[in-house]
Amino acid sequence: MGKNKRGKGSKVMAVSDASGLPVAVHVDSATPHEITLVAKTIAGRFTRAAPRRIVGDRAYDSDPLDEMLKEQGIEMISPHKSNRVRSRTQDGRPLRRYRKRWKVERLYAWLQNFRKIVTRYEYYAQNFLSFVLLG
Repeated sequence: MGKNKRGKGSKVMAVSDASGLPVAVHVDSATPHEITLVAKTIAGRFTRAAPRRIVGDRAYDSDPLDEMLKEQGIEMISPHKSNRVRSRTQDGRPLRRYRKRWKVERLYAWLQNFRKIVTRYEYYAQNFLSFVLLG
C-alpha cells in the first residue's frame, strides 16, 4: 500500500469476486513482483473453490504464470505487454471481461480510506494483515 514507519513498503495482494468482495488477501514486502505472489494469494483464499478466472493488468502477462494457473484450472485474463517476445496467447474475446476490473480497483480504493492501512504502523506482517481484513 504505502510506506511504513521505517520507510519500506508493503504490498497488499487481493483477489475479489464479481461483486468486489475479497476472496483472498495476502500481505508481503513491496520488493517482489506481483507474479511471484499470485500463488501465495490464491493458496490463502477464504473459499473452498478456486476462482474460475483471474483478471489482471499488463504486469500479469507471463507465460509461466499462465501455465501454473491452467494446471489449477484457472483462466488468466490480462492484456499483453507491448514488448512481448513470444506470440500472443489470447485474442480480444477474453479481454471483454477485463473491462470489469474496476470492481477490483474499488476494493483497493476502499482500503485507501483507512489511515491504519495506508501507512503501516505494525511491525509484524500478520498484525498488518489483520487490519487489512478488518478494512
